[in-house]
Amino acid sequence: MKIVVLAGGRSSERNVSLSSSAKVANALRSKGHQVAMIDLFLGIDLDYVRDVEDLFTDQQQDVDLDISDEVLTDDDINALRSDGSKQLFGPNVLKVISHANMVYIGLHGEDGENGKVQAVLDLNNIPYAGSGPLASGIAMDKNISKQVMMYNHIQTAKFITIYKDHPKYEIPFDFPVVVKPSNGGSSIGTRIVESQDEIEEAVNDGFRFDTEVIVEEFIKGREFSLGVVNGKALPAIEISVNDGWYDFKHKFQSDTTTQFQTPPDIPEEVHDEMKAIALKTFRVLKMANYGRVDFLWNDNGLYVIEANSLPGMTPLSLLPQEAEAAGISYEDLCNDIIMGQVKALGLNFK
Repeated sequence: MKIVVLAGGRSSERNVSLSSSAKVANALRSKGHQVAMIDLFLGIDLDYVRDVEDLFTDQQQDVDLDISDEVLTDDDINALRSDGSKQLFGPNVLKVISHANMVYIGLHGEDGENGKVQAVLDLNNIPYAGSGPLASGIAMDKNISKQVMMYNHIQTAKFITIYKDHPKYEIPFDFPVVVKPSNGGSSIGTRIVESQDEIEEAVNDGFRFDTEVIVEEFIKGREFSLGVVNGKALPAIEISVNDGWYDFKHKFQSDTTTQFQTPPDIPEEVHDEMKAIALKTFRVLKMANYGRVDFLWNDNGLYVIEANSLPGMTPLSLLPQEAEAAGISYEDLCNDIIMGQVKALGLNFK
């Protein structure tokens, strides 16, 4: 099968995307697929390509999986484009995709996960792995997704939303609180705030990445992540951090003191409930194919932190570890995602 892996893009999580996508591309090549990895925003100059078909290969390629902890701004990203354009789809991206049977969206952050790319692919009748535009947009927007979860009796932290064009607010719960952009990921722009004196700075920092910021009550508990692939819940992984909390650095830098393990002491009934809630969350948010749901657990039960429609696939990412706990290799996980979507869409490729 010919597959395009879309990488990079315009997100502040661009570096994470490039690492994830390179690893996914090689995994799919190892399964015999012809793969072309394309930077969504930068595109590709086809003047130096004899035939678009030559971009697709099943040969492994050397990649640098190190992820910089630099938070990229719009100006940083726009400067990468030599033609001065700010269009999300770079030169010849759709042309290359038109030669593929399937697209793996290896993007992260707002433009990759909010449904815009999925909508463009739908309008061009191009099949892709993962959730569609509506589910992607809902899952990406924490303000909306948390409201949907609450309506469907899925426990999540209480919260308020602060809007950049109307920045008046009153915190209705005790400190500490969690401040984060409504649309975003990898904990970029997220802070744990201990007092009223710190709240304004944290909110303004969140506005660097989005026009909406949510303030949540701080839920103290053990943190878990649980993947869903092709309608099946994977084993949970517990996340423990010896210094601070599970922020961008701990998620993607291998020299940090973050530990991941399949928890030996979680009661079976709690694990089963976590799986059931993950599947319900997928259903009410209209997600499909694959993704991840993050939890906190304490004496008051299970709280859904958020659902991720395009989870990271870096060497330290959670979904591959959850698959490994189920006896599924990284290469098989990537292939299962693609082939599961092919089956769900009723496609037939040789």
